[in-house]
Amino acid sequence: MAATAADRSIDQATPQATPLEGEVLPAAKEVAPLPGHLPEIRRPRRSRRWLWISVLVLMAAGAAGGGIYWKYFRPPPWPAGIVFSNGRVEAEEIDIDAKFPERVAQLLVDEGDLVSPGQIVARMDIRDVQASLNRAEAQVQEAQETFDEAKANVGDQTAQLKLAKQEFDRTNALVERGFATYELLDQREQALTSTTAALAAANNRAGEAARALDAAKFEVELYKVNIADDTLVSPTMGRIQYRISNVGEVLPAGGKVFTMLDFTNVYMDVYLPTADAGRARVGDEARIVLDAFPKFVIPAHVSFIATQAQFTPKAVETKDERDKLMFRVKVRIDKAFLAPRLAQIRTGLPGIAYVRVDRNTEWPDSLHVITK
Repeated sequence: MAATAADRSIDQATPQATPLEGEVLPAAKEVAPLPGHLPEIRRPRRSRRWLWISVLVLMAAGAAGGGIYWKYFRPPPWPAGIVFSNGRVEAEEIDIDAKFPERVAQLLVDEGDLVSPGQIVARMDIRDVQASLNRAEAQVQEAQETFDEAKANVGDQTAQLKLAKQEFDRTNALVERGFATYELLDQREQALTSTTAALAAANNRAGEAARALDAAKFEVELYKVNIADDTLVSPTMGRIQYRISNVGEVLPAGGKVFTMLDFTNVYMDVYLPTADAGRARVGDEARIVLDAFPKFVIPAHVSFIATQAQFTPKAVETKDERDKLMFRVKVRIDKAFLAPRLAQIRTGLPGIAYVRVDRNTEWPDSLHVITK
């Protein structure tokens, strides 16, 4: 053991000579592992054959599954006579404004309320208009009294004219028989002429009084119309979208109080490429399917087709990125379908509009309208 340790120390101190070309080196001695270290374990290399077999089996299973889906579960090919594009459901906006510069006195509805045609939604302060109406009504009463007086004067002058004519006729007969003078006849004729002129003047005054009375009545009607216009009503069936003014605010003429959505005019704007838009016509039957209700088919029709193309909007997802120029097409939901479902209308929902550009094409089963 001592010799072996000495030999190791000599070997460590003595530099190893570089082997010459062709020289056979002695076999290397096995070195015992150092204390505290485990010997390296060499594992056998795993065969890759089973890995390739697993991959082939998975590929075969995927191909078989794809074939089964293609044969039994794939959707039928889309008819060539039906085109489609995406959009959002919208409704026509109507502004409910103040007609005159007045103060908001009362608001009777709020955002989100469903309103019907003719329903009062707000009232303006009408105290000044009411005072003007009272004054106009007093003027009507005064004009009525003036007209009545002028009409009575016409009656009086008519009676005077009748008397003057009778006196003239009698005097004329007496003159012919020699019982009256021509001077008296001239006096009777002058009285007849004056009475005729007085009756004409009375008729003119009565006409002026009648026109003044009509003007006063028209002014009263005007103030009544203004008061009626200060009572703001809903022009149609819809929903209040925005409340713009508050009670107590003084609005200018045309100041907005509410903005409402017209539920009788609900539509979806879609954009079709040139080839599809060229086949579409106003009045073509359409269908709308919303993303939130994929099984609910809404009947519609084409109500507008733009006459000029525009570049594809960012919000439109086209089936072909090469379609750069698009035509805006408005697809309006049928009013008969909307009438019993006004409370269920939701604007802003995205969906897809399908337009049948060939009337000989039948709608697929998935686009049949269910009216229940």
